[in-house]
Amino acid sequence: MEKMKVGIIGATGMVGQRFLMLLEDHPYFEVSVLAASARSAGQTYEKAVEGRWKMSSPLPEKYKKMVILDAAKVEEVGKRCSFVFCAVNMKKDEVLALEETYAKAEIPVVSNNSANRWTPDVPMVIPEINADHLSVIEAQKKRLGTKRGFIAVKPNCSIQSYVPALTPLLKYGITEVVATTYQAISGAGKTFNEWPEMIDNVIPYIGGEEEKSEQEPLKVWGKVEDGKIVKATAPIITTQCIRVPVTDGHTAAVFVKFKNKPTKEQILADWKAFSGKPQELGLPHAPEQFITYFEEDNRPQAKLDRDLYGGMGVTVGRLREDTLFDYKFVGLSHNTLRGAAGGGLLTAELLYREGYFD
Repeated sequence: MEKMKVGIIGATGMVGQRFLMLLEDHPYFEVSVLAASARSAGQTYEKAVEGRWKMSSPLPEKYKKMVILDAAKVEEVGKRCSFVFCAVNMKKDEVLALEETYAKAEIPVVSNNSANRWTPDVPMVIPEINADHLSVIEAQKKRLGTKRGFIAVKPNCSIQSYVPALTPLLKYGITEVVATTYQAISGAGKTFNEWPEMIDNVIPYIGGEEEKSEQEPLKVWGKVEDGKIVKATAPIITTQCIRVPVTDGHTAAVFVKFKNKPTKEQILADWKAFSGKPQELGLPHAPEQFITYFEEDNRPQAKLDRDLYGGMGVTVGRLREDTLFDYKFVGLSHNTLRGAAGGGLLTAELLYREGYFD
């Protein structure tokens, strides 16, 4: 089978690097073009990331001599690929304009950026949860005047540590959720070498994160109506987002209240049974078990559990009744795999199998 050619925009950053590692031997896709800012354009990839390669594995040989293109030269990039992953570090209005320019040039965009998450006809996808939202792409293409160009995005990395666990419980009428996320430094695109002030430290603020954490789940749980996604009106979610000295893995401490309180056994059964389109289709990066529950009191732990199923599994533990809410639990997801590049790649695999790149 001939592989589909794909470009990575923002290839020099941490998420771009992660995309490259995930795509090294992908069964569907082959990286054919790397693009970044004008200051990196013209350099070999090896030269551009010299001294700032952030992956634990070495840079694969196949990418070293690839020459970086200017991401702003859409036509030049588009000639070399069938769709692009976008993981740029730019201002929101610049990202909006860039992604729309690619889409209007008939180059589908699978975005890791937040700029288009609240565009009403752009699906914001966790593939196991709201694959049906991809149907809104037809309305988006009408708005853009395109035949195959569109934008699809993945949600914030931190919500993937608790939204998957809450989703199969929505049928019991979740009314209130309190979630405190403890977020790894790679979520800021940093390593400890670059951010020594994070060693032995906790920072109780991540700009813009609480609003995303409270509102984005409602779009994920929303419905497609008249060519746009209408967000859910419930439950009420309040969050605090804290940066902690962990390399990878976002942890969430979650409290939840129900209209119809289920038993602990019902919740555990629902988590175990929960799967979606990626598992049904056997997508390359779909975890065999979407949610894994640990019985041990001291799990999940970022260091031990973030890499489950290649970093694409979500882990949960410490489910117990609460004195103020009905239940509380702890969730964990790998923020640069499930939460970023891996989540984007799983979305692209779903789009590919469902014919959206045709």
